[in-house]
Amino acid sequence: MKLHTLKPAAGSTHTRKRIGRGPGSGMGGTSTRGHKGAKQRSGYSKKIGFEGGQMPLQRRLPKFGFKNINRVEYKAINLATLQALAEAKGLTKIGVDELVAAGFVSPKHLVKILATGELTAKLSVEAHAFSKSAEAAIVAAGGTATVI
Repeated sequence: MKLHTLKPAAGSTHTRKRIGRGPGSGMGGTSTRGHKGAKQRSGYSKKIGFEGGQMPLQRRLPKFGFKNINRVEYKAINLATLQALAEAKGLTKIGVDELVAAGFVSPKHLVKILATGELTAKLSVEAHAFSKSAEAAIVAAGGTATVI
């Protein structure tokens, strides 16, 4: 193999369509743009969602829903997760720092403790929010639930 014998793979290259090069090419005259109208003019660009004058989809469909701008989003952590973390690391106090170190949440997240799973360890838990049942389960196990 020599450099002068190299060729691209068969079918990988295409010849460019040469528009506006006379009537013999079959693409002269209107240069494949057709006659008159906005699409024939230079500088034409179709608006996003334009359907040729038909009522666009985004205007035909009804508006619905509501987004509360004051919504506070929490990262949910279950009691089973706290139990597993306490057993694995031998902890009696679990806060946001411990959950970040274990990789369950990122430092920017707000943490809410939920009551899924069972808690047997006596833990002192610090979080941004607790569900009522999770708080009751922590207290029942002999621990404390502190809201940051």
